[in-house]
Amino acid sequence: MSAPPSASGLKERAATRVQEDGELLVGLSHRIHGEPELAFREVSASAWCAEELDGAGLRVETGVADLPTAFVATAGSGPFVVGICAEYDALPDIGHACGHNIIASSAIGAGRALAALADELGITVKVFGTPAEEGGGGKILMMERGAFDGVNAAMMVHPAPAELDRMPCLAVEHYDVVYRGKEAHASAFPERGINAADALTVAQVAVGLLRQHAEEHDQVHGIVTLGGAAPNIVPAHTEAKYYVRAESLEALERWSPRVKRCFEAGSVATGAMLEFRPQGPTYSEFHTDEAMAALYRSNAEALGREFPPPRGRTMSGSTDMANVSLAIPSIHPMLGIDSLPAVNHQPEFTAAAATPVADRAVLDGATAMAWTVIDLATSAAERDRLCERSYSFAGG
Repeated sequence: MSAPPSASGLKERAATRVQEDGELLVGLSHRIHGEPELAFREVSASAWCAEELDGAGLRVETGVADLPTAFVATAGSGPFVVGICAEYDALPDIGHACGHNIIASSAIGAGRALAALADELGITVKVFGTPAEEGGGGKILMMERGAFDGVNAAMMVHPAPAELDRMPCLAVEHYDVVYRGKEAHASAFPERGINAADALTVAQVAVGLLRQHAEEHDQVHGIVTLGGAAPNIVPAHTEAKYYVRAESLEALERWSPRVKRCFEAGSVATGAMLEFRPQGPTYSEFHTDEAMAALYRSNAEALGREFPPPRGRTMSGSTDMANVSLAIPSIHPMLGIDSLPAVNHQPEFTAAAATPVADRAVLDGATAMAWTVIDLATSAAERDRLCERSYSFAGG
């Protein structure tokens, strides 16, 4: 087998391609930002991303894994297979307050840059269009249905107030809580009713009291989505959406049953019937590949990006990319967009995700990922290490 090509010249060519694509990539970011689409409904964003990859010569397959807004775009045919994940779903009411427009555009930029180098590098690059990260678990569904089979390494970038080489990540399960009681006139015949709103109130009080006994990373948060029809009708139907998080899947197995017993308490206290409705697959903790993370950080720093030392409480969140990381060596660095005091999931962060600083992050994220792939492909040790970990769902 011939020696792998030198990294420096390939990196220069990748960076040049990203810069040449700069207007296209920033325009894509702004288009996605300006037309926010919720989980599994990202029709425009998915199509726009696929079009830009097709235009760069990648082979694009849409509707993969029986998900209409998922796609896989492929270039090259080498034995070292690298996956770059694009996300493009928005949040209800506040749009791209997690900056998925930046994630998608950076992934497209990296894919276009690497496509031109894939044969020289002896790699296969796959750009995955992954719907429904905000609760629907698109990547998990795609993995379970074989879309990630054969991938040796995976990566993506995510905007944040400040630069990080990884995302502090918690396992999470999502479910709706439904209580059903019995209507009655709230003044004339309250004794004939079974109050489903009271059941939810009891549960919320119990959850609040349970927090005293939580381990460090245990979390519970939820919203009431249906609280009743009118004040003079005893509520017979209430619903809430809840997220339950913990440090790991193992910790979640300990914490989740305790939370669910709080909802059971509401049912016992009022006589209302209780139903849990899972909303998508459970997200895991994240296993960062340290060697890949170190290469990414070095490349990002070479672009002038700075990684400040941690201060204050460490941020945490959850992502379906974490499930990918349990099966495939992965990284999930955070791109700082200088948004403070605005933070993710605030309307002010939505505005920050379409600024000149955010636009630079799109290009830097694309370049840093492309450079990291080049480093991996041109290092015999890293390439061999990662090629030993070819993923297939059937094989676990």
